[in-house]
Amino acid sequence: MGPMDRPRRLRTLPVMRDLVRETSVEARQLVLPAFVADGITEPRPIASMPGVEQQTLDTIRRVATDCAQAGLGGIMLFGVPEPHHKDANGSQAIADDGILNRAIAAVRSEVGDDLLVMSDVCLDEFTDHGHCGILDDKGRVLNDLTVMIYAQMARIHAECGAHVVAPSGMMDGQVAAIREELDDDDFTDVAILAYGAKYASAFYGPFREAVGSSLQGDRKTYQQDPGNARESIREVLADIEQGADMVMVKPALPYLDIIAKVREVVDVPLATYQVSGEYAMVEAAAANGWIDRDRIIDESLTSIRRAGADIVLTYWALEYAQRHARG
Repeated sequence: MGPMDRPRRLRTLPVMRDLVRETSVEARQLVLPAFVADGITEPRPIASMPGVEQQTLDTIRRVATDCAQAGLGGIMLFGVPEPHHKDANGSQAIADDGILNRAIAAVRSEVGDDLLVMSDVCLDEFTDHGHCGILDDKGRVLNDLTVMIYAQMARIHAECGAHVVAPSGMMDGQVAAIREELDDDDFTDVAILAYGAKYASAFYGPFREAVGSSLQGDRKTYQQDPGNARESIREVLADIEQGADMVMVKPALPYLDIIAKVREVVDVPLATYQVSGEYAMVEAAAANGWIDRDRIIDESLTSIRRAGADIVLTYWALEYAQRHARG
């Protein structure tokens, strides 16, 4: 055997493997999705996502502080209104006392610029029908009216202190409308993380419980078909042309090929979201003793980074950062 026929020499010791590892996962590349619920006085567990809780306005401050101290890149906030506050227009999304708007302000006042405060710009948590926009009398989403509300939401989030707004509803033209609204109101420094390729996925199941979704049916008319790949490139490039500073592929593990394809054609930061179903499957298997939980978490995050994602939203973000900080 020749000198190049023994790759195992580079695998002999942990320090050697660390030295030559091509892909790493660092705390600064991770974002923690977090849920803030109205009308609760202590964190409320999410049954389908063991270890994840809906936070109060007080406890989300502590979570955000922990994220900053652990060196995470950001926290992505989702609001969970009380059921009786939901309506057809999702009015709590733009109300002064809306839970998400209050949560953004609370977190920003707590962490300042030590952690990026990111906000979900979508109506699904706030509508009584659970869809991401306003519906017509036939149950179809009204794209342009919904986009107008997204733009208003984004401006309010910026006023409350969001560093990054993340339109996730997959409405046509949403990024351009939000960028124009932010710029017109002197929020030119607020960045847009666009959900450029968001699939109509069954992997979102536990998230519906996490945000108390009222959805009946599906979102196949505005989220992407899982069988399509080329469409993702068109969607992502359109968002960048409209002013997106970063783009998202969602979900992550079932769409590693899409992450890789998008990475090849874009030169802006690429994010992905390791969604609730991905999290729940690992936690369920670990609870049954079928897998090595920590190794699975580390390997899954590495695979996402290896596929080309610069930023990973994951419910394990804080745990991962704290565990690896301990050595």
